[in-house]
Amino acid sequence: MDTIRSFKGYGKLDPAEEQAFRRKTRKRILILILSLLLLLALIIGAVTATLLHKRNNHKDASPSSSSSAQSIKAVCSQTLYPDSCYSSISQLDQSNSTDPEHLLKLSLQVVFNSLSALSSSFPHSFIKSTTNDTLKQALQVCATLLDDALDYLRDSISTMDLKSADDKLLTLTKIEDLKTWLSTALTNQDTCLDALQEIDPSSTLLADTKSLMQNSTHYASNSLAIVSKISGILRKLNLPMHRKLLGEFPEWVSPGVRRLLQVGRPTPNVTVAADGTGDVTTIKEAMARVPKKSKTMFIIHIKEGVYLENVVLDKSFWNVMIYGDGKDKSIVSARLNFIDGIPTFSTATFAVAGRGFVAIDMGFKNTAGAEKHQAVAFRSGSDFSVLYRCSFDAFQDTLYPHSNRQFYRDCDVTGTIDFIFGNAAVVFQNCKIMPRQPLPRQFVTITAQGKKDPNQNTGISIQKCDISPFDNLTAPTYLGRPWKDFSTTVIMQSNIGSFLHPSGWISWVQGVDPPKSILYGEYLNTGAGAAVDKRVTWDGYKAILTDSEAGRFTVDSFIEGAMWLPQKNVIFESTL
Repeated sequence: MDTIRSFKGYGKLDPAEEQAFRRKTRKRILILILSLLLLLALIIGAVTATLLHKRNNHKDASPSSSSSAQSIKAVCSQTLYPDSCYSSISQLDQSNSTDPEHLLKLSLQVVFNSLSALSSSFPHSFIKSTTNDTLKQALQVCATLLDDALDYLRDSISTMDLKSADDKLLTLTKIEDLKTWLSTALTNQDTCLDALQEIDPSSTLLADTKSLMQNSTHYASNSLAIVSKISGILRKLNLPMHRKLLGEFPEWVSPGVRRLLQVGRPTPNVTVAADGTGDVTTIKEAMARVPKKSKTMFIIHIKEGVYLENVVLDKSFWNVMIYGDGKDKSIVSARLNFIDGIPTFSTATFAVAGRGFVAIDMGFKNTAGAEKHQAVAFRSGSDFSVLYRCSFDAFQDTLYPHSNRQFYRDCDVTGTIDFIFGNAAVVFQNCKIMPRQPLPRQFVTITAQGKKDPNQNTGISIQKCDISPFDNLTAPTYLGRPWKDFSTTVIMQSNIGSFLHPSGWISWVQGVDPPKSILYGEYLNTGAGAAVDKRVTWDGYKAILTDSEAGRFTVDSFIEGAMWLPQKNVIFESTL
C-alpha cells in the first residue's frame, strides 16, 4: 500500500492526470530511467552517452554491434563469472541490442538451454548404469530437482513476455519473482550435489556431476546477478510494485479465491477421515483428486486422526489448502530416514513443491528417532506458501524450508541438529521453537541456512518467537551454524531461554570461523539467553542489528508479505 501512496505523490499529478500519465507514458519513462541508471552504472561514458542520446531522441537506427558488445560486457561485469556471461549471451545476441531487458532475456535463455542439455543427459543415464539402490535414489533426487529448475526457468522467461495493455514493463514485482525463481534454480542444483555428497563425499560421481553442472550453475548465477542489479536500481528509485490491489488482495488472487479464504473454515472439495466418515480415508487419495496446476484453491479437510503415510505434492500441485482439526489432532506421520538409505531430501513425511500451498491446524511428524539421523517431518519448495498453527516434530533436520518464499505463523517446531534448515526466503513469526535432548555427545543447533550465492534473496528470519526447551535439555545448544558461504540467519524480538550456550552460535567446522560473507545477527531479543556479551566474534555476525538492518528481514521487506499474505487469511505483522 505504501508503494501506491508513494506513486501518487510522484510528479505531483492530480488523479485524472495521474491515470492518463500511467496509461500513456509509464512505459517510456520507466524504460528511460532504467536504461539511464543501469547503463550509466555499467557502460563506459562514451557508449552510455550515445545510447541515451539515441533513446531520448527516439531514433530508429539500430545500435552498432560494438555498442552491443560493450553493453553485454558492462552488464556481465556485475556477475561472478563475467567471461562465461559475455560469451554465452553474445552467441545468442542476433539483434545487437543494448537494451538491458533484452540482455536479461538472453541470459535466461542461456540458463534454460544449459539446464535442458544437462537434464537430457544426466542423471537418467547414470541411474541406468548403477545397481546401487541408495545411489539411484540420490540420482532420482537430482532428476526431480533439475526438472523443477527447468520449470522455474520457463516461468522466468514467460513472466518477461506476459504483458497486458497497461503493464508492458519489467516491473519490480516481476524482478522479485525472477530473483526468487533463479535463486531456486541454483538451490535445486546445489541440493542435487548435497544428495550425492551424502552418499560418498569423495566419489568420482560427485566430482563428475560438479563438472557437468558448472555451466548451468554459472549461467544461473550470472542471470541472478543481472536481475539483482536491476532490482537494486528500481528499489533506489522507490518505484511502485505495479500490483493492482482489489481490497487487500493482489491482482493474481481471483475474486472467487478471495471469498473462499475470508471464511475461517471454507467448504472442502474433499474430506479425509481415517475412520471412514469422509470422502476418502487417506491423504494420498485426496491428493489424487487435485487438478494439475489449478488456478483456483483446492481445499482438503483432514479430520482428526493419525495418517501413517508419506505425502509428496510435486510441482504440478498448485493452490492446495489443507486444514485439520488441530495441530495435535490431525497428524501426518512416517519414519523415512537417512540411516536406512534414503537421501535427506526424500525422507520428508510431507513434501510440497507446487506454488501457493497452505496448511492450517496440522501436525507433521517423523518418528524415526534421533538414532536414525536425518529424518525430515516437512519439506517445502512451494512459492508463496503459508503454514499456520501447525506443528513439526522430529529430531535431526525436522523442518526443511528448501526454497522459494515461505511464511510460518503460530507454529511449533521441535528437533535436535539443524532442525530448521534450507535455502528458502522464510519468516517464522510467533512460533514456538523447541530444541530437545539429542543423542549422547551431540550438541543441538536450531538453524542451518544454505545460501551459496551472494545474489540469492534467501535466508531464515525468526521474529517474535519463543525459543525454549522441549524437554530436559542438557546438551550444549546453539541458535544455529552457517551451512554455506553466504548463510543468512537473524533472530529478532524473540524470547530466548537460559538453556542457550552463551556464544549463541557455532561454526560448521568446529574451531574454524565461517567466511566473512555470511550474515548473522540478533535484534532486541529478551530472556535469560538473549545476552550478547559472550557471543561469537565472527566477521559476518552482528550481535546488535540496527533498526534498518533488522527491517530488511521483516515480512514486508523479506518475502513481500504485504502483497501476498493477506489473501491467505493469516494474521501477520509486516514490520518490526
